[in-house]
This record gives sequence, structure tokens and C-alpha cells, in this order.
Amino acid sequence: MIVIHLSLADSETVLIKWDDGHESRIPLRTLRDACPCAGCKGETVLLHSYAPVDHPTAPGAYTLSGAHPVGSYALQLRWGDGHETGIYTWDHLRSVCPCADCQRR
Repeated sequence: MIVIHLSLADSETVLIKWDDGHESRIPLRTLRDACPCAGCKGETVLLHSYAPVDHPTAPGAYTLSGAHPVGSYALQLRWGDGHETGIYTWDHLRSVCPCADCQRR
């Protein structure tokens, strides 16, 4: 599955259209809280674990200020507080779709 269209549905929601015909309406808060970067989710490198940073509280943390494709498999989202290290794969974006069909999967 591939994203074929991405836009703001309103000031708090992203609309994603998929190549299989599905449409996802994902709240910006959901996307930011699901940021997959190491700083937000933590990581383990050479058997050493790093804890994630605290929940975003900076002004603009839940404002989307840009989106850029990463190859043919993901998007890099830029937030109003300057955070932009998360790479949101198509699978990850689909997994946070709040619709009943996607949540049943």
C-alpha cells in the first residue's frame, strides 16, 4: 500500500488517500504521539537502551508544518516546534489510522 495523496482535512486532521482506495483521517495529535523516531520512542544500540524524551509540550508540537517523501516507502513530517526526525513508513501511517476497519487488523 502506498500513499497517493496527503493533505490537511482541517487544522487538526490529516487526510491520507491510499492506493487501495482507503482514506485515513488521522488527528495530528495521534501522528505526533506516534512519532517513530528514536528520541520519541527510545532505542537500543549495542545492548544499551536509551529512554525516550518526555511527551512533546513545546508550542507548535501538534502543528504540522511540512511533509517530505522518503524514497518510495515513507514520509518525514516536520512539526511546528521544529521536530522532524521521525520517518513515518506507509505501514506505520496505516497502523495509526483510527477507523474501525484499520483498528480491527
